[in-house]
Amino acid sequence: MMIFRQKEIQIKAPKRGFFLITDKILTAVDISDINVGMMNIFLKHTSASLTINENASPDVRIDMEEISNSLVPDGYHYHHSLEGSDDMPAHFKSSMFGVSLNIPITDGSLNLGIWQGIYLNEHRDYPSPRKIVITAFGQ
Repeated sequence: MMIFRQKEIQIKAPKRGFFLITDKILTAVDISDINVGMMNIFLKHTSASLTINENASPDVRIDMEEISNSLVPDGYHYHHSLEGSDDMPAHFKSSMFGVSLNIPITDGSLNLGIWQGIYLNEHRDYPSPRKIVITAFGQ
């Protein structure tokens, strides 16, 4: 029998940056009875993003923020700038990283690598709460 679960949660990053949210995702939706399945994590915004990366060293999160800011800097003369100098760079970073993740579920757990964690990447200087839809399904 197929199992389907879906929940929308809200997370507010304390500031601009890359933040581990794996625990928040895992506590939001029970997947303990899914032996083989998938979890989709979808962010309902255009100025933040999701990614999977190393979950151990906090230096990775700092470096991810610094690298993304050097690749897509604030302050450049972007045409779309009504909401501030961080607006268009945030939109581009959202597209660059993406707003959706698919992760396999195996024996009631997310089948992530040992050093992998789920990140919410906040690309605005003054973040608002972010809505994330989590859908888990399988047998």
